[in-house]
Amino acid sequence: MKTKICSALLAIMSISVVAQSGWVGINTANPQANLDVNGTAKIRQTPDAPSLTGYQILASNQNTGGDNQISQVDPQLIANYVINNGVNTSVYAAKKSSGISLIDLGILLPNGFRPVNFLASERTVGSASLFSDTDNTYTVPSNGTYAIGFTFRYGTGLQAALLSNSPGVGLLRTRAGVSTLIDSRAFSGANLILLSLTISETSVNSLYSLQTGDKISFGLTGASVLNVGLLGSSVGSFFIYKVSN
Repeated sequence: MKTKICSALLAIMSISVVAQSGWVGINTANPQANLDVNGTAKIRQTPDAPSLTGYQILASNQNTGGDNQISQVDPQLIANYVINNGVNTSVYAAKKSSGISLIDLGILLPNGFRPVNFLASERTVGSASLFSDTDNTYTVPSNGTYAIGFTFRYGTGLQAALLSNSPGVGLLRTRAGVSTLIDSRAFSGANLILLSLTISETSVNSLYSLQTGDKISFGLTGASVLNVGLLGSSVGSFFIYKVSN
């Protein structure tokens, strides 16, 4: 029994524990908090929280001296940080309901694509710095997955003829000077024997993997067959925002 008691006392004495003014230090003679651990800490078991409601997250805040202070953090603060510093800053939307024209860049683009002359001043949401009036493009601010939607109504949205070459809407990505059509959707048509119709309103809406500096153009494919006069009564709108890294 004496051997066991001595062993226990020696084990306790081998841990440097100092109490000072109600503060306890482990492996330090100068504790700076109620419990100051100079070394690593290990927790064997932790119960699962049923939800985030009512709980705080423990986070390590590294001070200038190199020590880490444990603080509680509201989960909402973390969510707000992610939104404001990675996702929300990418949000942009614009609508153009008059003065629509198609830009001729002087180069041959995939599927006869020509951008719509959207302007930064026509944005409904977002920072004007994300959009360039020079080439009418949205510049991707950071790597990640983006949700993009683009809708266009050509003229009244209904044409009394089937349009040749399947014109429609498209998204063009320019990366390192190389332009790629990443999505498109043709206007739909129907031949009713006595009358041929084109439903000249359509949209693309999906998720896309993009890189910092990518330029996104919103425009029409097969644009050479479209009547320029009908563009004046056309309407176009788009949105784009980052959803994840």
